[in-house]
Amino acid sequence: MFVVDSAVRRVPEPIRSLIIKHHEGLKFLIVGGTCFLITVAINYGLKLTILHEKPVTALTVATIIATIVSYILNREWSFRTRGGRERHHEALLFFLVSGLGVGVNDIPLLISRYVLELRTPAVSLLTQEISDFVSGMILGTLLAMGFRLWAFRKFVFPHAGARPRPDRTTRLTAVPDQPDDEVA
Repeated sequence: MFVVDSAVRRVPEPIRSLIIKHHEGLKFLIVGGTCFLITVAINYGLKLTILHEKPVTALTVATIIATIVSYILNREWSFRTRGGRERHHEALLFFLVSGLGVGVNDIPLLISRYVLELRTPAVSLLTQEISDFVSGMILGTLLAMGFRLWAFRKFVFPHAGARPRPDRTTRLTAVPDQPDDEVA
């Protein structure tokens, strides 16, 4: 991805070294941000239409769809050089961890809606929607993202360098004009 390479080249050196050192985590965050936007769009599309009375179901469906996209992006980009398992075993573990992540993602919304009763008629519709967004989309996503990053590195893509590729650190700092299709 030439755009990301180009952006990294423009970052001042102390920060660029930090970005290159933690490139895997940063890629995971970019994938997570993309999937967050997918989740928000699908969640509100469902919640405002056919799943109006079922906000947890809407969030769960949205999260599952975003998880499928996440697998593809994480396997082929974020954890591209990690592996150590056969693909079907890796995919099974990814979706198992992600399924647990869906549950982790739903916990704050379940607490907000059904323990704290931040839902109509106990609170206004605006309060309910703000509470749903903060608990389900923000807190839930942050908790699930931390859980997934740990579990993906530990169980799904356990071995760094299992799928080696050429060292990109030198190219990012030494050859700024040459385009490339990969990211640091």
